[in-house]
Amino acid sequence: MHMADALLSPAVGGIMWTATAAATVCCSTKLKNNLDDRKIPLMGVLAAFVFAAQMINFTIPGTGSSGHLGGGLLLAVLLGPPAAFLAMASVLTVQALFFADGGLLALGCNIFNLGIFPCFIAYPLIYKRIVAGHPTPGRLLAGSLLAGIIGLQLGSLAVVLETTLSGVSELPFSSFLILMQPIHLAIGIAEGLVTAGVISFIWQTRPEILEQTAAERPPGGLPIKAVLAGLALATVLTGGLLSRYASERPDGLEWAMFKVPGHEKLEAPAGVHQSLQGIQDKTALLPDYGFRDTETTDAGRLGTSAAGMIGSLLVLLVGLGLGLLLKKRGKTGHGHPHPHV
Repeated sequence: MHMADALLSPAVGGIMWTATAAATVCCSTKLKNNLDDRKIPLMGVLAAFVFAAQMINFTIPGTGSSGHLGGGLLLAVLLGPPAAFLAMASVLTVQALFFADGGLLALGCNIFNLGIFPCFIAYPLIYKRIVAGHPTPGRLLAGSLLAGIIGLQLGSLAVVLETTLSGVSELPFSSFLILMQPIHLAIGIAEGLVTAGVISFIWQTRPEILEQTAAERPPGGLPIKAVLAGLALATVLTGGLLSRYASERPDGLEWAMFKVPGHEKLEAPAGVHQSLQGIQDKTALLPDYGFRDTETTDAGRLGTSAAGMIGSLLVLLVGLGLGLLLKKRGKTGHGHPHPHV
């Protein structure tokens, strides 16, 4: 559900950039006083895991389409909404800049659609109310499924509205909506199942993490080395190995676009769109998660593995750096009382 720049007008793209920037400032302000030495590495490793997981497109039977994990709900359950939103923003920014996945004009929309809805609506209003303070396997599954579905339904609806408001005539509102919502319902079910599986693992190994997050308290002195090691291993296996075998079918957004105008991509207009495209062409180290001008299957898979490992590392570093920066700002903001003389 990564939007390309051609789906947006500069006005809509600029408005969504402003909204996302405001949300980022609010989350940063709230988070800088609630970080400790446990949450920072968890934030970085989880962001890297979500990056790797998003590379695994799974086939949706009977549709000719595919989907991938969004990850916003998972991040919110384990980190809390503000940290989850910033982690998702880190993932999507790295994807846009270094892998040309989603446009630069559309980055504000993508962060908003994949961050705000799962983190600030699906998690607190749906998942948290179902699971509450008494998580059981049944509650974890039900909460993850319903929240995953609602989060993606709202995100896909936002894509349709943003495209319509941008005046993209090739994608009429009703036709686009009728295709986008059902395909993202199927993706939402898969999102919920994967989220439930990961959360169940955390609940069995370190349930205190979920309890502290639900209570909006920092992890404190919780021993989380086993969780970090498990997530790091899952990230390496997912990004470096499993990503080679991801479905090559178009994702839900590309599939819906193909069904309406007959092609998966729209041509970007001249002006702002072309200028941003030029910047992205220069920053994208591995466009579309692979080496440029790949001619063989083996070379393509090697490029995908390289993209998975490099991207996961970049996201890890961005997540850790952001956490450390916020922690430093929090300390500076509090200051230190001067001793009386």
